This record gives sequence, structure tokens and C-alpha cells, in this order.
Amino acid sequence: MFDAPESALGELGTDAAAELIAAASDIALIIDSEGRILDLAFGNDELSNQIGDWIGLNWADTVTNDSRTRVEQLLEHARAEEQPPHWEQVEHLAISGDELPVRYCAASLGDRHRIVAVGRSQQGIAALQQRLVDAQQSLERDYWRLRQLETRYRLLFRSMSEAILIVDPVNGKIVEANPAASLLLATDSRKLVGRPFPEGFDTAGTEAIKSLLAGVRSAGRGNDVRARLREPETEFLVSAAPVRQENATLLLVRLTPVETNTNSSMIGEPRSRIFKMLEKAPDGVVITRQDGRILSANNAFLELAQLSTEEQARGESLDRWLGRPGVDLNVLIANLRQHGAVRLFATTVRSDYGSSTEVEISAVAVQNADQSSFGFIIRNVDRRVSASSGPGRALPRSVEQLTELVGRVPLKEVVRESTDMIERLCIEAALELTGDNRASAAELLGLSRQSLYVKLRRYGLSESGNESGSESGSDSGVEPGSEQESK
Repeated sequence: MFDAPESALGELGTDAAAELIAAASDIALIIDSEGRILDLAFGNDELSNQIGDWIGLNWADTVTNDSRTRVEQLLEHARAEEQPPHWEQVEHLAISGDELPVRYCAASLGDRHRIVAVGRSQQGIAALQQRLVDAQQSLERDYWRLRQLETRYRLLFRSMSEAILIVDPVNGKIVEANPAASLLLATDSRKLVGRPFPEGFDTAGTEAIKSLLAGVRSAGRGNDVRARLREPETEFLVSAAPVRQENATLLLVRLTPVETNTNSSMIGEPRSRIFKMLEKAPDGVVITRQDGRILSANNAFLELAQLSTEEQARGESLDRWLGRPGVDLNVLIANLRQHGAVRLFATTVRSDYGSSTEVEISAVAVQNADQSSFGFIIRNVDRRVSASSGPGRALPRSVEQLTELVGRVPLKEVVRESTDMIERLCIEAALELTGDNRASAAELLGLSRQSLYVKLRRYGLSESGNESGSESGSDSGVEPGSEQESK
């Protein structure tokens, strides 16, 4: 309160007082003794656009239910005499339905029949508080995400079968070591942390490792080196790479035991020869993952698929080149998982340029550590199929030959060819029963002689004997398709 308001302010008129109250607040209300709003003024247009017409309404009706008690407290405090200013925050309901926070101080005018409520908008502070809450929640999400990443890193680091050490390049000490490294170095991982690296290697190995680490620190990479432990006498292939952690650079060191057994070297040479033979084999050789995606393919397969490099096939599904997409590969993989091997599976290989080649596929499932892979040997049988089929492809002679057609031709053609095969076998049986008498055979089959002659020519049986020479007298001398026959 001013010490001498009358002498300092003089006679302050109503207009001047109204302008002063409106300028000193974001929203000002003139309220009667019963709490109804008689007039209101806004310090800015932003609030006036959010608030409707309150004149004539009870002040308590313009706020939320939770704020009604605070409005009553403001009015009671304003009616009381010689009370210090009291501020309360209430929540108004804006036209849009949102809550509008305003902090009020109410005071009674001189005649005690009017109350002026001066309000300051808290929207800016509320927005800052909301941003602070959002930032805290974002920090918590990032924190938990980092915790999850760290947990996955720890699990991966500890479950790796390869020996890994994390070395600080500044002091040369081991920061972390996984159980595989502890097992190879014959000590506890907790004892490894904090020890200098390299330690326990012979003189030549120590110098080689130091040179490797120095090269990685300066150039970011270095060639692998060999080093031997003094106790136990184990030789390692040591490689290193830089990794960033926060603002520091650490060195990731891998230790791979080197097999010194002569038997293993003797076994390795034949295996390398097998790999070279498979690479140059005339049949296509493809190695895939469990889902059928190609890991490796030899040159023969690249020629079948008309690919220029192995990179074009690597990572793609083998189903992309097989004859029936979504069918052949699924059948092969299902049988490999159930039986472990598939033999002479007939299908086709489609190249990227539209050509098709008849092939036979033999496949095997191979278990490698914790993962299994599939090996496919794809043999081109295009010449064999063409030679056996000849021009127009001969009819199959047995059920076995019919089943070989499955996968090579549509079902409609298989059904038609099976019908032709049965028809031919019946005609041959009828001719055999009648001693090659065409008239009797036609009668036995329930066909006209003209229809029988047509079918004989169709199946290439007309050359097996004279068409009319072995027939009965009633049929002799009648040519197929003649006027007499037609009658």
C-alpha cells in the first residue's frame, strides 16, 4: 500500500482508474456484492478472443468446478476489511473448451458494494511447465532406452564365443573383458579389468601387439598380428579396432586362437579343395540361410540365372529364380527340415531375362554351430528332357512317367496326357486280344472303325500292321475315311 495515496495520486478520476486497472492486468473484473460480473476489461486481444460474454454471469459460473471454492475465498477476502492482498489461481473455461489458468487478486472498492478482481494469465507459465514435463518424460524415455541398449550390449558381450577385450589407449589398461577372453587367458574376468595389456605374452608377441595398438590409435586400423602366451603356451591372432564411447576412444581387441595341430592343417587342405571344386562345378551350387536367402552361389548357378556377379544373388531369396514362386522353395525347405535331404526335385530355373531351364535339385541341411544352412545342387536337365520328349513330346508310358511331369507342366496337361495314356493302352490291349483285327478291336472298344483309325494314327499305331490286311472279310478293302466307311 502507498503511504500517502491521497497526496501522491491526487484526485484520480474514474476513467483514469479504469485505464490503470486494465493496463496493470491481463483481465480485470468488476463484481457486485453478490458475485455477478458487471464489467470486464482485457489487457490484450488474445484473451478477449478466448473468453465469451461474461457480463451478468456469476464469477463462479465462469470457472471449473475445482476453482469455485477459490473464487469464494477471493470474494470473502475482498469483503473483509484491512486484509493484505491475497492471490489465488483459478481455471476458466475458454470458448474452445480448454482450461485457461488466471491468477487473481480481489479488492473491495471504497463503497464496499463493488469488488475489482485483477487477473494475470498463467498460460505462458503453464506452457513452460508442460514443456518441462515433456522434457523430463523424454529424458526418462531416453534413459530407459539407453539402459535397455546397455543390457543388450552386456548380454551380447558376455555370450560371444570370441574373446573380446576393451582397452583404454591412454593408459593401456583393460576396461572390460568377456568370459571367453577370461577362459583363453586362464584367469577371472574381474582380475583382468584394470591390468595392463599386453601382459603375459612373450617378448616378440608383446612388441607386435604394442605396434598393432599404436597403429590403430594413429591410423584407425592395423594389420592382424600373432602373439604367443608364455603360460599356457597358446598362440593367438590379435586384431584391434577403435570404438567411440561418449567423448573417448577405446580399442576393441579380439583374440583368436591359432590351431597349431598338424592334423587340422592336413584336414584343411582337402576342405579347401572341395570348396574349389564346388565353385567350378558344372552344376549350380547355392548355400542359403534357413529362410532361403542366398549366402553363396557358384558360377554355374549364376549362368543359369543369367547373373553377372555373385553380389546380385547374395541376400536374395532362391524363390526368385525357381519355377513356381512361393511353392517350390517352400516344399524344399519343409522337406529339408523334416528329413534333412531332398533328391531329384524337378522344377525349372527362370533367369532375370525370362528364359527357363529344366533342372533337378538335390539339397541337404547342414548344422553350423547354433545356426543351420541349406545347400542346393541344381543340375541342368534341359537336354535330357528335350531328347526324351522329342518333337511334340511322346506320351508317358507309365504312372511313374506321369508323376515325373508334376512340377514341369500344368495340372491340366498332366490330366490330358494321363487320359491319352489310358486310351492308348486300351487300344493296344484290344488289338492284342483281337489279333490286330481293327474291325473287331473297334467293336470291342465300342468305337466306330473310322474313330479307331483316327486314334491309331494319333498314337502312331497305324504302322504296326496293315490297316486292312488283318481285318475280317467284311472289313477288307475299306480305307479309313472312305465313302463306304462313312456310311
